[in-house]
This record gives sequence, structure tokens and C-alpha cells, in this order.
Amino acid sequence: MKLSVLDQSPISMGETPEAALQHTLELAKWTEELGYHRYWVAEHHNTNGLSISAPEIVMTRIASVTSRIRVGSGGILLPQYSAYKVAEIGKTLAAFFPDRIDLGVGNSPGGSPETRAALTDNQNRSLAEFPRQAADLQGFLHNSLPRDHDFRLVKATPRVDQVPPLWILGLSERSANYAAELGTGFIFGHFINPEKGVKALQTYRENFTPSVNMENPRSIVCIFIVCAETEEEAEEHALTQDKWLLNVSKGLGTKVTSSEAVHCDMDKLSAEDREIIQKNRERCIIGTPETVKQQLLELQEKYQTDEFMVINNTFDFEAKKKSYRLLAEAML
Repeated sequence: MKLSVLDQSPISMGETPEAALQHTLELAKWTEELGYHRYWVAEHHNTNGLSISAPEIVMTRIASVTSRIRVGSGGILLPQYSAYKVAEIGKTLAAFFPDRIDLGVGNSPGGSPETRAALTDNQNRSLAEFPRQAADLQGFLHNSLPRDHDFRLVKATPRVDQVPPLWILGLSERSANYAAELGTGFIFGHFINPEKGVKALQTYRENFTPSVNMENPRSIVCIFIVCAETEEEAEEHALTQDKWLLNVSKGLGTKVTSSEAVHCDMDKLSAEDREIIQKNRERCIIGTPETVKQQLLELQEKYQTDEFMVINNTFDFEAKKKSYRLLAEAML
């Protein structure tokens, strides 16, 4: 099994965005030493709790302070941008860091309607254009646009020998079909909504068409994991992620609070809030290395994938590093 990392660079209470971004660099170097395969960074806008709004810049810094681990975007919000520009970003990164860059793209609106309008400079771009944009992006990356394409003579530069592989992030059979028909990698967001995962991965494998991007289907499942030496310690840290996820769902802010603050708040939670937290636990694996290993192997069998991308948005950074270490020691 391959293990990789998805980092949203969450900001903990009392922490600055600058500190959160430094933690991202430290965690990238740490997980590379532990043997993780990829380190991907997300893209979020108009939020005070997540510090990465320009993944291509953060990718450059991470690749500069590491030497082996693959560095990627998870993912660039393609509908807000030009496929041509995204191709040039990917190729430029690949020129600096050959055979180490992954280009993951998603179909998210990027935030509120006002945020999306700001991102697109008030141009009315439909999310339904995503399949066409993804096909254009692959065409620009590999110089394989159809002869009748309007931009067939426009080349994405620099013209590197090793083009970064394209991956599509998704939560449904529809996005799995996009990836399969285009012949890209597919990443399923179990950490967002696990309910459609098995069917989405099956759809992707069954419908995959070889392409200039990939000859065979390649899938990754992304999941929250909190690992500690004891179940009690794992639960203690996981509570901070529980409260963060609850606050995100209710629009109450996205900074991660400490376990002490969470304990003070837990008594005030409504029955509905507790039900949301319990439901969110389906997106996570929490426990000792033995517990986590058993559940991850069960998910591997269920999803028929050989790679998991791990996200951990708990409060304590040192405990987060320890979680990644214990997981690596158990699985790698």
C-alpha cells in the first residue's frame, strides 16, 4: 500500500497563517523521511482557517525543500481558470522538478457565489464546462488537441519532456466517468462523502480508456486519519477535528481549536450537533496503529485501490506529526 498526504494547511487558534504555512513545509519534509509517496496541497479561498489559496506557489516551496516525494495540487479549481494557464503552471513546475509533480484538478466552485465571481473576474463560467476544460488541459499538456480545436496552434510552454500526470478529484460516479473517459487518474474524496465511493471507483475502473496521460487506471482514496499510541489519546486529538468539521458545516469559522476548548464546548452541543459529529466519523479512521491498520486494509479491499491519501486537521502539530509516523510504521 502507498500512503500519501493531503494538506489543507489548517490554522489553529492562536496561530498565524505564516506559522501554518511553515508547518506545511515541516510536515512535507517529515512525511518524506517517513516514506510517504505524495504530498498534495488543497486550494481554498475567502476563509480565515485554511492558509493555501495559491497551491502552485506552495507546491514550488515544498518541492524546493524536499528531494523525493511527489508534490501535487489537490486540487486546482479548474472552472475558475483557463485550462491553458493551468497547463503552463504544471509544465513550469515540471521543468524545475522533473518527474515529481502531479496536477490534480477539481470541479468545486471555490466558495460562495461572491468568491467565485471574484475568482473569475465576474465572468459567468458554468461548472458544466469542467469535462471540456479537463480535456483541453490534457490537450495543452500533451500537445494533443484535436485538429479542429480553436487553439490547436497554441502551445503550452515550456515544452518539457516529462509532463505532469493529470488527476481528477471527485465524489461521484459522474466525476469518475470524466476521469475514465479522459484516461486520467481518479481521486475519491472519502474524507468529504464516503457514501458513493465503492460505486465511483468501480465505474472508473470499468470505463477507463488509455490515453496520452495514463495507460492504466490509477486511483487514490483520500481519508481523515488520526493515529495515536492509545485509543484514549487518539480520541482526545480527534475531538479537535470533530469540532472543526462541525464548525465548518455550520459556517461558524474554520480555525482548529484546542482539546481544552473543545471539552468546554462539548457540554453545550445540541443533540443535532452530536449527531453531525457522529455522522462525520464515517469520514475518518481514529485509533491505535493496530486499529487504523485493520480498518485501512478493510477499506483497501472495499475500494480496490493501492493508495490512500491521508488528511489530519487536528489542533496539536506535534501530535499530528506523531500520527503520520505511527501510521507509516504500521503500514509502510
